[in-house]
Amino acid sequence: EVRLVESGGGSVQAGGSLRLSCTASEFSFHGSGVAWWRQAPGNTNDCEMVSAIGADDKTYYSDSVKGRFTISQDTDKNTLYLQMNSLKPEDTAVYYCAAKLYMTEQTPCGLALHKYWGQGTQVTVSL
Repeated sequence: EVRLVESGGGSVQAGGSLRLSCTASEFSFHGSGVAWWRQAPGNTNDCEMVSAIGADDKTYYSDSVKGRFTISQDTDKNTLYLQMNSLKPEDTAVYYCAAKLYMTEQTPCGLALHKYWGQGTQVTVSL
């Protein structure tokens, strides 16, 4: 069974940094298309794909995080990362790692582009 597990979330003051990690079992991230999504507090339908690495290794960032977040993956460790700097209160959300490009509604965010999802990790940014 494929399992993704996120870690690294927590509470931080505005301007601070966090690094999220996501490890996978029974699945290889490399070449599958991976991403970090986030879900706004209290609204299960308000999700945003903040960053992704395509199957061609090209990276994507949403405008809201561009220049502040960096996505990377370590293929040897089969681990996906999201380095988040200059955090803002509006970055507060549950962050999910996701993998394998596949359109499905069976995700915490409803219809989305990835088949496998972790359980999510809370990031809270305070003033």
